[in-house]
Amino acid sequence: MRQFDRNAVGGLLAAVLAWQCPAFAQGAAAKPAALLQQPALKRAYASEEMLLAATRAGRRLIAVGDHGVVLLSDDEGKTYRQAKAVPTRATLTAASFADAMNGWAVGHWGAIMHSADGGETWTLQRSDTSVDRPLFSTYFADAEHGLAVGLWSLLLSTADGGKTWNEVKLSAPPEGGKADRNLFALFANRKGAIFIAAEKGTVLRSEDRGASWSYLNTGYKGSFWSGCALADGTLLVGGLRGTIYRSSDDGRTWNAAASGTQSSITGLVEDGGKVHAVGLDGVHRVSSDGGMSFGGTQRDDRQSLTAVAVSPAGEVREFSRAGIVTKP
Repeated sequence: MRQFDRNAVGGLLAAVLAWQCPAFAQGAAAKPAALLQQPALKRAYASEEMLLAATRAGRRLIAVGDHGVVLLSDDEGKTYRQAKAVPTRATLTAASFADAMNGWAVGHWGAIMHSADGGETWTLQRSDTSVDRPLFSTYFADAEHGLAVGLWSLLLSTADGGKTWNEVKLSAPPEGGKADRNLFALFANRKGAIFIAAEKGTVLRSEDRGASWSYLNTGYKGSFWSGCALADGTLLVGGLRGTIYRSSDDGRTWNAAASGTQSSITGLVEDGGKVHAVGLDGVHRVSSDGGMSFGGTQRDDRQSLTAVAVSPAGEVREFSRAGIVTKP
């Protein structure tokens, strides 16, 4: 079985991924069942847990992370509270809401859980304790059709709101070898095409809700950890060492953007004509030209930023390995 490359991913993901090796498996033989079967604890310091993703459910902000923590904010991200019921203590890596009520979160041990009440309560739909093959991202086009992706090209699809999940086998990459690249971030454009930012400079595209995929040649060799589609259709992917690549023709051709940083990019979001990119070392870069160039700031505390979201009123909110980020 292929080992996950810690050096290729760097500090952030190395801290949150479980490495599949004999020593680890022997030392944690009983751990996955315990994590998956025990509900997340209510913690006074939940807002200081490592948070790995954030999204919107209608006007509500939702962040997910370590120990099954799910945080909710109904006041533009000024204050947060824990969800009422989360059925797992596994690390949660991503969340996606199809509407204000229906959402899904994914994480370690292949966990997928669903909420039908805007993130207040959750039920576990899927898990796999035979191997810690974590899921890194999920995307739902509507309340029935969704995808989840993760380690070693794990790609799951549902057409019934997650009641059943089916594995989609990717074809081999154009240069040959196995379809075993790690898939880090799902995103879609307004025309319904779905994209995956992945390792080895890979971006994949589907025009049929994830049934089939094509590999797009970006010209980059490192990993892409994040991606987004802008309102005008421009595609952006970001990853190692401050790398941001841009495509204005649905992924047929790509060009490197001037990110202005060497810190790895972990989150991308567009709001009000501006693109926000956050990353390790407290980096927050902003573009006003559709992602061609970026300027911005770096926190004095160098806090590793892991995600970014925009509140209903247009407030940009950051999340980190140390939890909710307060403004400098």
